[in-house]
Amino acid sequence: MSGDKGVRPTTADVARLADVSTATVSYVLNNAEGRRISAQTRDAVNRAAKLLGYRPNMAARNLARGKSGVVLFVVPHIAVGDMPIQAGSRMTTELARLGLLQVQIFETEDNHHVVDAIENLDPVAVTSLFPLSEAAARAVKAADIPYVEIGTLPSLGDPHLAVGEMRVAHLVSRGHRQIAFAYGGSPKWRALGDYWLDGVSRAVESRGLPLVCVAEIAVDNAADVVRGWVRDGVTAVCAQSDDIACVVLYGIHAARLQCPGDLAVIGVDASPMGVVSTPPLTSVEFNPRALADAAIAELYEKLGYPSPPSPDITDIARVVVRSST
Repeated sequence: MSGDKGVRPTTADVARLADVSTATVSYVLNNAEGRRISAQTRDAVNRAAKLLGYRPNMAARNLARGKSGVVLFVVPHIAVGDMPIQAGSRMTTELARLGLLQVQIFETEDNHHVVDAIENLDPVAVTSLFPLSEAAARAVKAADIPYVEIGTLPSLGDPHLAVGEMRVAHLVSRGHRQIAFAYGGSPKWRALGDYWLDGVSRAVESRGLPLVCVAEIAVDNAADVVRGWVRDGVTAVCAQSDDIACVVLYGIHAARLQCPGDLAVIGVDASPMGVVSTPPLTSVEFNPRALADAAIAELYEKLGYPSPPSPDITDIARVVVRSST
């Protein structure tokens, strides 16, 4: 083989190193069905491909199969900071190495764009951070293509439990014992609120603290909700998102109370608005690389690509401490 690093290894190179035919290499790397190939031979081919840095020309393969080679990444219609874009950018780069084109589709209130993309772009797979809408989920099912919901991947553990533990541990370290949870008013994101509440509730229960006080908060009732919490002895609030945390901060100001003196507030998502809120908002920031690597590994497996990478996932999130706690 040429020593020129610009020359891309071929199946012939893999075959020579593994001491098998190019046909066998093709069968192994394409997971061909109906071929009786020993585990030893499969291992030799996969090791040779990895050693040489061989990457199949997935663009050509997809064209041969009549597939677009497009992977849809659905960006949620909710303020979650820059994390989805950062994770999506990493996924785009890594999938491009396989000849796959990732297209980012932004959710709208009616999800028409997402459904239209699934039906007309002929994607090979769809990924999203949070559950798809019912209409989008039906479109994925009708298209009979793999779907990866990143937030629930087993390799990430249980993010809601980890985040709940982080938030409650931080508040307890500040001396808080009676904690509330703030929902937003949108029915669309109620399930996401339930998800985060479960983590907070379990962390509170494990410490023998009083039950979490739960309320739905909006601009028009924020002051009343906040006054009610303080009257009931609540000293800290975990919000469904940074958006909702800012509504809580608005309520604190409207009620002429102090944060964190009367009520501490912690969000989740570490959106840019938290830096300029009054006071700056403590929140949980996710590791976009960990989320992206978990999604990529799952896509490798679901799409049948050889030797999916094993993501080195450690901490998926951290508490960003600011003045609101």
